Amino acid sequence: MTSPLDALPAPEATGAVDALASVLRGRRITVLTGAGCSTESGIPDYRGPGTRARARNPIQHREFLNRPEIRARYWARSLLGWPRFSQARPNAAHHALVAMERDGLVPGLITQNVDRLHHAAGSSRVIELHGALARVRCLDCGAQEARVELQERLLALNPGFEHHVLELRPDGDAELSSEVLQSFHVPECLACGGTLKPDVVFFGDNVPAPTVEAAFSLVEEGDALLVVGSSLAIFSGYRFLVRASERRMPIAILNIGECRGVELADVRVEARAGDVLPRLAVELARG
Repeated sequence: MTSPLDALPAPEATGAVDALASVLRGRRITVLTGAGCSTESGIPDYRGPGTRARARNPIQHREFLNRPEIRARYWARSLLGWPRFSQARPNAAHHALVAMERDGLVPGLITQNVDRLHHAAGSSRVIELHGALARVRCLDCGAQEARVELQERLLALNPGFEHHVLELRPDGDAELSSEVLQSFHVPECLACGGTLKPDVVFFGDNVPAPTVEAAFSLVEEGDALLVVGSSLAIFSGYRFLVRASERRMPIAILNIGECRGVELADVRVEARAGDVLPRLAVELARG
């Protein structure tokens, strides 16, 4: 096991790659990714190193549905956070997973992330457990709208609001004081005038059953499971580790910090995904 470093020196990098390759070589690898796969793209996480120092309570599903002031707070902060969030680009870890898929090593991946960076990098089979912030859905009629288009409507309804100071948060919104929310206008559905919600699974909500079934199917297509950048703290991701263990699949974990279920893994490497995955992709491609 290596230590988390800003950049792995060659000996440590080689050791990390060798440890993972010893479990994954010659196998079809189902990949499960979490927020740690995107932090190197500038998107903060909820549970990585330093999280407690900047911790904020995430949006709760029930509160969003039942409290108009919570919806106003979310969309106001989202207006501020969206430009930076949407400008994030795939990092070396995302591109390495694309290479592994292209080489026939990875049949597909399951992600807990809502940033669409796997798609942007070129991954062709991605199961989004928690949806994607790129879409907005009406809770009343089900109509969908692109988030980039909604941003224009948010700005038109709230001229000058974008100049508030902000702190980017993990779910694509921003920290904002309650005083500036008094006059904020929330857009309605263009089709029916109903309530809009980002097409993501908020905390306290359930992942849709078809999505869960597709993810379990992908786990069973693989001969091994590789977890990248996830603490597996919530059940939506942890259940796939359990399923892989029940199937006696080799399990490898690449993650910095606390991680649930490490006792089920055959190997656990603590290092940045962008440092290790590109080297691992090359090593596994050699056979």
